[in-house]
Amino acid sequence: MSPHAPALRPRTELVAWRNAIFVIFTLSGLSIATWAARLPEIKQNLDVTTGSIGILILGMSAGSILGLMASAWLMARFGARTGMVFSLGCVAIGLAIIGIGAGVVFSPVLVFIGLALFGFGNGSVDVMMNVEGAAAETELGKTVLPLMHAFFSVGTVIGAGIGAAASALGIGVVWHAAAMAAIVALAVVVAVRYVPVREDLGDSTQAHSHKQDWKARLRSSLAVWADLRLILIGVIMLGMAFAEGSANDWLALASVEGHGLTEPTGALVFGVFVSAMTVGRVAGGPLIDRFGRVRVLQVSAVSAVVGLLAFILGADLWIVIGGTILWGLGSALGFPLGMSAAAEGANAAARVSAVAMIGYLAFLVGPPLIGLLGDQVGLLNALFVVLVLVVLSGLASPAARERKAEPAAPVPSA
Repeated sequence: MSPHAPALRPRTELVAWRNAIFVIFTLSGLSIATWAARLPEIKQNLDVTTGSIGILILGMSAGSILGLMASAWLMARFGARTGMVFSLGCVAIGLAIIGIGAGVVFSPVLVFIGLALFGFGNGSVDVMMNVEGAAAETELGKTVLPLMHAFFSVGTVIGAGIGAAASALGIGVVWHAAAMAAIVALAVVVAVRYVPVREDLGDSTQAHSHKQDWKARLRSSLAVWADLRLILIGVIMLGMAFAEGSANDWLALASVEGHGLTEPTGALVFGVFVSAMTVGRVAGGPLIDRFGRVRVLQVSAVSAVVGLLAFILGADLWIVIGGTILWGLGSALGFPLGMSAAAEGANAAARVSAVAMIGYLAFLVGPPLIGLLGDQVGLLNALFVVLVLVVLSGLASPAARERKAEPAAPVPSA
């Protein structure tokens, strides 16, 4: 079992903290699925080409990168609690703007602005919720970050279902987006009430708090990039994030264009991957506590490599499906495990923030890279790049070995 610091709070407070982060992960997934589920109608309403939709999505990607870059400053200046409210507030406002742009004024420019704000909010909250999740996991004394990431997947499933229902019932994009924006904004305000005040993240509400020290916290956050072990943990997350992100964007299309499957079957293959990842994350925590991070990461890398080879080279549908399952299971735990490993030691928040940025940048940069390579050598052959990165992730896995828990600082009084 991985070592953890002793709990500093009553069990009821820890459970409430954990559940609040579950909600925030779910809200992020819900928001992303809301946009994705209504994309066909948005395209039709705006009367634009597929290439124009690509430009709109570029706005979201650019916003996400800016959000990732801003997350360390936001946490240092305002704390994670306020930062998460601000970030998901940006997500809610962005959703509302997207709805107005696509459902009322039919303006691609307004939708682009909404997507940029939406991406900024999701990019920055991704880091903060992982920082809080890793801290909650440490005090709980058992691995829960994989389950938190599973709640993100649950949010995407719920969001996709709501989107499909709204479309089937003829509910306009503007009303659907407005309703989801209200849910996200209200839910995060309620959820953060159960996230404890942590002075190391600038959350102190005392009049004599250390808000003036935010520049020092920011410098401390940037200093962790000199830690070689942390960079190797980032390599683990880089490979696994490439494996997950590339599947999310290209698996269905690779199934159709590379293996000659029908579009419904390609969608089914993608569903198999997402289901395998969700199962892996739900079941992963106890396995990690029993066998340790390094062994689980090594087995995960082998599973992903075998799965990718089977998917790329498989001639029969059952081989492709089997490979997809192994690929999904192998990709499930690398990202949350990297978060857990980064959280050990001094300046945990800064360390988690750093590796989260590496991982999420891979999510953003990886899929376009696969697409560009796919134009030259075909999508299936382009996936060999993912395979190489997963191998590197497996080789770097010893960097995630559990360390002995260090004495924790006392909880500041509110």
